[in-house]
Amino acid sequence: MNKNADAVVKTVEQLFASAPALPVNAREAIVKITPIIAIVFGILGVLGALAGFGLLTAFAPFAILGGGVPSYGNGFISALFWLVSSVLLLAAYPGTKARKMNGWNLLFWSEVVSLIGSLVSLSILSGIVGALISFYLLFQIKSYYK
Repeated sequence: MNKNADAVVKTVEQLFASAPALPVNAREAIVKITPIIAIVFGILGVLGALAGFGLLTAFAPFAILGGGVPSYGNGFISALFWLVSSVLLLAAYPGTKARKMNGWNLLFWSEVVSLIGSLVSLSILSGIVGALISFYLLFQIKSYYK
């Protein structure tokens, strides 16, 4: 990873450094199920994003007729962020299964993309709450990845 990416990870890690630690058995359980979560949500996310693109495309003529084109584009942007985040989850699967830092990094960047997508699509509160929970859990298990 390059220095800028490392700086982002370190900055976010400092925000969660004083958070209470989960019990060891909880962290180990999370590490064990992380690859399964990555592959399942990666597949569901890709399928959902592609379905979203399909539905948005199918209903585009109605959006044009109804004058909702500016807000309609927001759906395409959301689906794009959803797709990228899901592809990163799929890419993280082998690394998380082998407990490699590369897998953890891909999980981190998947969550960053997801947060940015939520903010861009104006799902601000749910995006922030989801990111806080995800980053907390990610930094709780980071030491398990080499």
